[in-house]
Amino acid sequence: MQEPRSIVAGYDGSAEAAEAVRWAAQHAYRRGLAVHVVHCSIWPLLTRHLGPVPGVSDSGLERSAESILEEGLAHAKAAAPGADVESTLLHGLPAQHLAGISARQEMLVVGGRGLGGFLGLVVGSVSLELAATASCPVAVIRSDLHPDGPVVVGVDESGSPTALKDACTLASASRADLTVVHVRHTPAGYRRFRDNPEALAAAEDVLRTALNSARIHAPGIRVEGTLLTDSSIAHGILDVSGDAAMVVLGSKGRGLVKETIGSTAHAVLHHARGPVLVSRHGSNNGR
Repeated sequence: MQEPRSIVAGYDGSAEAAEAVRWAAQHAYRRGLAVHVVHCSIWPLLTRHLGPVPGVSDSGLERSAESILEEGLAHAKAAAPGADVESTLLHGLPAQHLAGISARQEMLVVGGRGLGGFLGLVVGSVSLELAATASCPVAVIRSDLHPDGPVVVGVDESGSPTALKDACTLASASRADLTVVHVRHTPAGYRRFRDNPEALAAAEDVLRTALNSARIHAPGIRVEGTLLTDSSIAHGILDVSGDAAMVVLGSKGRGLVKETIGSTAHAVLHHARGPVLVSRHGSNNGR
């Protein structure tokens, strides 16, 4: 029998990680899933002296890591009383551990920035690595949450079926509106009066097909569509998602970071004003 899948939340003691754990617990509870809080201690990579200080109770680096995990567990239980909550303390680099765990889980949830155990030396360092390597959807939670906003999903010419399905799942779980966005990419300086009617019709068909699919996968949810023309796909998506409860994107795309994470997802992760979910599904990532 296949083991039940969980929502895994990475916790490092930072404020944004606390938001991520709370969001993960609430989302897991709505979907009837367990939430699994994970803390990765890097101290064993740096020193062998993990034990308590002689004569000082409740001290030592290992105990500090345990305390951080206990704190994360408390955040999850407070956010979703009655939820099925479990926790694990791991030792080593968090991105490697969490990417390994992801193959068996429903979703990974992390904060937009990391301190302490997550080595957040740059904005989103671990988040970006997981968005490129995980085998399940990765939700990056920031402190500027918009719980009453819509779920916004960007679809490309393929219709981005996995991203669309993930967005439908999110919207259905939270009873949020769903906005499907398709951005027609045009080079800078493009003259719109020379627009190709066939290209416009193709773009309209992409959006119409995605909307029909969304209404099937998210019955009872208000679904709207937006068709934009922009020299930057990321800019177009960001322009309509300022109050989004979650922006959902595929993980592949045109641009500079091929074979890892698409340039559109990369840009949105850096500049979004709220949570972002990168839709990853094993070997079918980005579609």
